[in-house]
Amino acid sequence: VAYDNHGSVYASRLWWMLKATGHANVRVLDGGLDAWNGPIGTVPRPPTPTATPVQPMPYVGLVLVDELVSNLQSKNNLVIDARMADRFQGQNETLDPVGGHIPDAINYCFRNNLSSKSFKSPEQLYKDFVDLLGSKKASEIIHQCGSGVTACHNLLAMELAGLKGSRLYAGSWSEWCADPSRPVAR
Repeated sequence: VAYDNHGSVYASRLWWMLKATGHANVRVLDGGLDAWNGPIGTVPRPPTPTATPVQPMPYVGLVLVDELVSNLQSKNNLVIDARMADRFQGQNETLDPVGGHIPDAINYCFRNNLSSKSFKSPEQLYKDFVDLLGSKKASEIIHQCGSGVTACHNLLAMELAGLKGSRLYAGSWSEWCADPSRPVAR
């Protein structure tokens, strides 16, 4: 169970990382530790050695930069940028050397998934994303942000809404803008 007290931003990234490395039973505590009503504690247990067979890493929907470069021409996928609108527009870039966004990306700030400190209902998330995606299927969605953290929030929100199969460009804006040959939109 992953949790934080920051609107599940970091918990969403941990959720994705654990899923990406083959852990199937991963959950996020919606609303963070503040939402937990039960006792918090651990029961010390001595470690028990077990034989753990090496498993090949499953396909996790990780997108590499070359696919995004190709997508500029093919437009097969819709790129959703989870950053705040000002960073997306290149007006307040405080973390990367270049402001702006990947051409043709749309902005859907991760905070749109929240109602106060917890996720909106799955029904509301579904409506929000269907309105946003238009005719695109979940499998045609690539999430990105500044560094691959808040994009996981949008990816998890789509999963909660029943829209499974979207993918993550973990390098996100930081990787994209590091190469001056790549186009930048503002």
